[in-house]
Amino acid sequence: MRALNLLNPACSRITGTLAIAGLCLGCGSTALDAGSTQPHGKLPVDERNPIILNNDGAYDNWQGEYAMLLANGGGPPLAGIIVNSSGAWPMLDTNVAGWRDLVSAARGSGLQGIPDPLASIGAPLQRPASGVISDTTPNRSEGALFILDAAARLSLPYRPLVIVTGGRLTDVADAYLVDPTVAARIVVVSSLGTTTTTGGAMGQPNGEMDPWADAIVASRLRFVQVSAYYDQLADVPDSRLSQLPANPFGAWISAKQPKLINLAQGSDQVAVVAVGLGSFTLAIESVSATSNVSANATQGPDLNADPRGSAWLVTQSAGALAAARFWELLLDPRTFSH
Repeated sequence: MRALNLLNPACSRITGTLAIAGLCLGCGSTALDAGSTQPHGKLPVDERNPIILNNDGAYDNWQGEYAMLLANGGGPPLAGIIVNSSGAWPMLDTNVAGWRDLVSAARGSGLQGIPDPLASIGAPLQRPASGVISDTTPNRSEGALFILDAAARLSLPYRPLVIVTGGRLTDVADAYLVDPTVAARIVVVSSLGTTTTTGGAMGQPNGEMDPWADAIVASRLRFVQVSAYYDQLADVPDSRLSQLPANPFGAWISAKQPKLINLAQGSDQVAVVAVGLGSFTLAIESVSATSNVSANATQGPDLNADPRGSAWLVTQSAGALAAARFWELLLDPRTFSH
């Protein structure tokens, strides 16, 4: 795995905390503490990086629930929730309402640092006739502008802001189009696509939603594609519903469990777990995106194995470890009593 240049010789220790209003990060030492800047696990980011969730519907996977539990159990601080629409979840108002209900249940149960969801309106990006990324017309969506603002406030040279996606990459690519310098301040970790014999493909799930945005993100940003899924129905089986905590968050999970989608590939939570639980990622390889996608593409570029590639592909994960941590946090009273 290639190492990111995340070290800052002038400031080596994070001593601040993340609150909903923003991140307060201070420097406690001028000497370089290499242990504090090396990633925990195989990914270039870990549980110390602030994250923004970017997704559509609130009912088809456990991405939000994992993120909120991890944020209250030593995992990545949750700096924002961006909600948009997709072909599968076309009603933005419905999507936002679902995320608001989840946020309400989390806050009502004592979970801290849970931000309000932000509705983002922006159509899939259109490939310009020239095929040149810089010629693309940006949406300037609410999500893109929020990413730029959060990156300016929260990112450190050795601790970039992470955008964790479980849907289309439109808002992330849009942020880059508005301000290309954001590439130095963010890392994108996405539940997306599949593995192939030559690397990976930015197709279903999620990669088919905005192929041109896929091409922009994979070629211009620090990008991690998590294509190692697991059976998300095993996270909350019927046999464990009675063990859920007796609070609004437990009630939310119980009510949502029957609505979960039974997909072999589609557990959007793999991206947030990959960031927040270092032992979840079992195998990762460096990849390079193919040069471009056509105007009528139905998926993003292929990701070819390349030791000098500028992106990463997670090919194996430990679903059982994710579920175990999920329940450990659910059943620990300290999770809900900060």
